[in-house]
Amino acid sequence: MAAPALALVLPLILAAGCALAQSNAAAPYPTKPVRLILGPAPGGSGDIITRIVASALSEHWGQQVVVDNRPGAGNTIATAIVARSVADGYTLLRCGVADVIAPALYKKLPYDFMRDIALIARIGVTPNIMVIHTSVPAKTIPDFIALAKANPGKLSYAATGVGQSPQLSFELFKSMAGIDVLYVPYKSTGLATTDLLSGRVSAQINNLPSTLDNIRSGKVRALGVTSLKRNPKVPDVPTIAESGLAGFEVVSWTGMCAPSGVPGGIVKKIEADMQALLATPALRHRLDEVGVDADPLNADQFTALARTETVRWAKVIKDAGIPQQ
Repeated sequence: MAAPALALVLPLILAAGCALAQSNAAAPYPTKPVRLILGPAPGGSGDIITRIVASALSEHWGQQVVVDNRPGAGNTIATAIVARSVADGYTLLRCGVADVIAPALYKKLPYDFMRDIALIARIGVTPNIMVIHTSVPAKTIPDFIALAKANPGKLSYAATGVGQSPQLSFELFKSMAGIDVLYVPYKSTGLATTDLLSGRVSAQINNLPSTLDNIRSGKVRALGVTSLKRNPKVPDVPTIAESGLAGFEVVSWTGMCAPSGVPGGIVKKIEADMQALLATPALRHRLDEVGVDADPLNADQFTALARTETVRWAKVIKDAGIPQQ
């Protein structure tokens, strides 16, 4: 090729090469369906939240986000699957507070959550609420504490799953209040609630959305919410923190995670897309309908929260004398 012709063609070849390199560096994601694995079983609040978010992401990405329930072992089965999956962004994890409880609860896990899982974005939080049977002569948290101190071991509380959020919420409450209340374990929340409604157990700390109907119908008496701020769904119910146990806070949170090692560009895209979606009134409204307060955190904030929560719940489990599973 003559020198003048080469001089004309060479810039075009270089420009095409640069364009191709840029295209490869910023390859679109996702280009195929994404698998979103979660520990909660179908039909529960965790499952419902996950499906709402998956639907929003599917529409936003133009690719299906397939929800894959893998329940069992305190949600650790799902996390283990994701921890050993290919880190390409096409296998994600609905992560939650159970993931930071598990390290202290189980003797041996096949993964290290903070090492093997990348926390990308928190979606939102759901408070718990303390309720009692209407026959229990207490109208407030201080009343209940005084009653328990006067009758050590005679009051009881219902909860499902050793080491899960409802039980640990009550154990934290007992520890901070300095009271002795008997733990009665149940296989399901439904059975626990049935016994509370019948008066077989005195109290329960449970997820607020699933307790609202019984509160509003007067079947149980609400004493306090576990968040630091009052909840607009029960505005007349004080927080436990403002009722004498300063600093008491327990919220169940839900987030988007992935196996560690997912390319940074993909992590940033998922993080940015989650932040954008959670700013839309449509998604916030859908989450609010199922009792979730949209409260997004970015990857750095979410990771810092998980580290703090891991230490906190390990102390609660130790103080409560809960044996490792």
